[in-house]
Amino acid sequence: MHTPEIPEILIKGKDKAEQLIGPQVSQVVFHPLDFAWHTIKAFRANQGLLLAGALAYNALLSIVPLLILIVLTLSRFIPEPELLQTIGDYLEWLVPGQSRALIAELANFLQHRAVLSWVLLGSMMFFSSLAFSGLENAMAVIFEHRIVHRPRHPLLSFVLPYLCMVSLAAGLLVITVVASALNVMGDQTVHILHRTLSLERVSGALLYLLGVGGEVGILTAIYIVMPVGRLSKKHALLGGISATILWEITRHLLVWYFTTISQATVVYGSLTTAILAMLGLEFAALLVLFGAQVISEYEKLGAQPNPHRQQP
Repeated sequence: MHTPEIPEILIKGKDKAEQLIGPQVSQVVFHPLDFAWHTIKAFRANQGLLLAGALAYNALLSIVPLLILIVLTLSRFIPEPELLQTIGDYLEWLVPGQSRALIAELANFLQHRAVLSWVLLGSMMFFSSLAFSGLENAMAVIFEHRIVHRPRHPLLSFVLPYLCMVSLAAGLLVITVVASALNVMGDQTVHILHRTLSLERVSGALLYLLGVGGEVGILTAIYIVMPVGRLSKKHALLGGISATILWEITRHLLVWYFTTISQATVVYGSLTTAILAMLGLEFAALLVLFGAQVISEYEKLGAQPNPHRQQP
């Protein structure tokens, strides 16, 4: 009996796997380095580093006005100290090591809210929308293969940043309520087999999972809403999870660097907070855009023949 060659067995196995899981997944699974290399090349061709820098700059201009608008709105439902505490906790996820300085500036503005006027409110809304507009423009570059077929209406592009701001405020309201409940739970104890156990660690773990879940949800929503055209929710969720894992690794490395070997205070002096916040935002923007580039290249695989598949 003739025994097939090993390469033929592998090829047949790949063909069966492709039929089972689909051509796109099989190309990524069997040729991950090729897919990663093409994604990096496409990201460089799209000037991803420059797009991330522009997005980080707009985000730095937008973050304080956006937080002011959110706090002014939510303070009608939640006490300010509790709201600021929650915002400070989760700002640490976005700008590692710089959340205290931002919260201090935010609290200082709230103490002088009497100076708020319609002109100042309008300017804050304008600057708050810059980050979302910049993100939409960056996504348009990365997903440029969609624009030709399904352009977005200009009115929707104008309204989209403000809809995102409302959604972000609603999400922060929910997170604040849940985080407050978990903090209260952390002060409780339970009695098991004549032993008293504190729920502080359980509360801390749940708060961390809440932050990670919120991060995945926000990134997934960005990948669904910001690019032109419809994106598969599975693809968006996969991109959100991947970007979250990469950002968690990067965030902890940034915290370690800022707290151990960084000499930014000596070099930049009073500009340290702005510089370090800008650095953290640029890393975050870089990972968000790279995740979008991964999704874009994955979409393009469906329109391209598999070069590794053996033709009959």
